[in-house]
Amino acid sequence: MNENGLVAELPWLYAGLAAYALATLLSFTALARAGVASAISRTYEPYVLGLSAAGVILLAVALAERWLRIGHGPFVNLFELLISQLFSLGLVYTVVYWRLPILRTTAVVVFPAIWVLGVWVLLLDPAGAPYPPTYHNKWLWAHVGFGKFFLAFCLVGSGLAGIILLRGVRALAPLFRHMPADSVLDTVAWRFMLLALVFDSLMLIAGAVWAQDAWGRFWAWDALETSAFLNWLLLGASIHARNTFRIPLRVTSALIIAIFVFAFMTYFGTPFYSEAAHKGVI
Repeated sequence: MNENGLVAELPWLYAGLAAYALATLLSFTALARAGVASAISRTYEPYVLGLSAAGVILLAVALAERWLRIGHGPFVNLFELLISQLFSLGLVYTVVYWRLPILRTTAVVVFPAIWVLGVWVLLLDPAGAPYPPTYHNKWLWAHVGFGKFFLAFCLVGSGLAGIILLRGVRALAPLFRHMPADSVLDTVAWRFMLLALVFDSLMLIAGAVWAQDAWGRFWAWDALETSAFLNWLLLGASIHARNTFRIPLRVTSALIIAIFVFAFMTYFGTPFYSEAAHKGVI
């Protein structure tokens, strides 16, 4: 805690969130301008990219400060998990925003989704929690790392799916007229969902190996493991159905968002109401 009564990571957390807030504001401003302009303007995009990158860096500093203060990584309580996710989701999306200009308008869907975590973390107590002995395991890092990429790719897919759904609203359609056709967005979205399936599978495998080392069993069908497995089944079945049947694009878009919401609840809901080992009770 510093001389102002703040724990060390909070100023960096607030600064990171402020950077994300400005990036969000500029993204919506660019969208509003695109709605009335005859051609798309990319004037705002370097600023959005810079602010998003700044937010990632500031949140990385917040995580480092917290690690130094409490003596362990962001793996135990909800406060540090949310900061960690704000960092990883922002990092993956910033890279996507930088490398794939076609996706940049998705910022108006992706940043508000990230802000659900941003508002949530501001409501939580930053106090640390004891680090369980079973968390001293290298497979925890692999399990968590794969999971972060899984959720981030689901978020990018949801951004594209959100654009398809918003463009279906007559009043909003002109705002997105500069973007590629829905069929193109749908194809790109499901490619990201396929990447999500790969990392979801790796997350489950790494988690099973960690569980064997930590608790002497690969799988226990507790609430969190069952929810994660159902998420994997839903994602795999959805990809299969999308590639096998002629499903309307708005239905597949809604399915992508449902998968993301399910994954979100698995990450941030189930571990904190169940008595699963992930909660650190063992």
